Amino acid sequence: MENEEVLDGGNSSVVVRVGDTVRRNTGPWTPAVHDFLHALHAGGVTNVPEALGLDEQGREILTFVPGDVVRYPLPAWIWHPDILRDAATMLRKIHDAGAHLADTSRPWLLASHEPAEVVCANDFAPYNMVFRDRKLTGAFDFDAASPGPRIWDVAYLAYQLVPLIEGTGSGEPAEEEKPSRLDDLIEAYGQPFAHADIFETLGRRLLELAEYSDQRAVESGRTDLHEHAAGYRRDSARMFARAQASDVADLTPEAGSGR
Repeated sequence: MENEEVLDGGNSSVVVRVGDTVRRNTGPWTPAVHDFLHALHAGGVTNVPEALGLDEQGREILTFVPGDVVRYPLPAWIWHPDILRDAATMLRKIHDAGAHLADTSRPWLLASHEPAEVVCANDFAPYNMVFRDRKLTGAFDFDAASPGPRIWDVAYLAYQLVPLIEGTGSGEPAEEEKPSRLDDLIEAYGQPFAHADIFETLGRRLLELAEYSDQRAVESGRTDLHEHAAGYRRDSARMFARAQASDVADLTPEAGSGR
């Protein structure tokens, strides 16, 4: 066995690198996730990990996706418009390649949501992406994938990259820029989601994330996750308020989108 290097960022389990592979503990959901990863590669999405089976310790073996990773606070270059659009385009390819596996009867780590249009990554965000020369080149960590509607993932990507979350890092786009950035994300994904639907879906997504974070705090003893949960609930309330406002009047008339 080659030397093991513990990788940064594993919130739910220890993730190690062994040579050009990544090893992590498995669960009842692992077969479904591996089928999903196989489907992505078969569908031409090859800049994500490939599942190679299990090692002698029963851990899953995934190929390592090379590149630079980012952590909070995010660097200023992450807000380049090309990264926003490339991320939305990549998410659409992931959804299309794995849509035929959106089976809610199989065990998945996280709950499925209706309509089960695609297999959602559920955590498609900058910290699970890889970059080279400040360009998006791949993504990793699909362990939390589960069936759901396309907008479930699109809304969370908007939360992270428009961004609709606050205090993410240096050079964050100004508030007046965010409606047009949301338009750009929606256009790049290629489905005409309304802003109000994005906000409402994100509000529900963040409430679930808050409950999950509180649960993980109890299970792991990580009290900081309770603080994360409180932040998600505050952001959820903001999103529900914006959804209601968007239903009454278009918040982005200058974008000419009609949303």
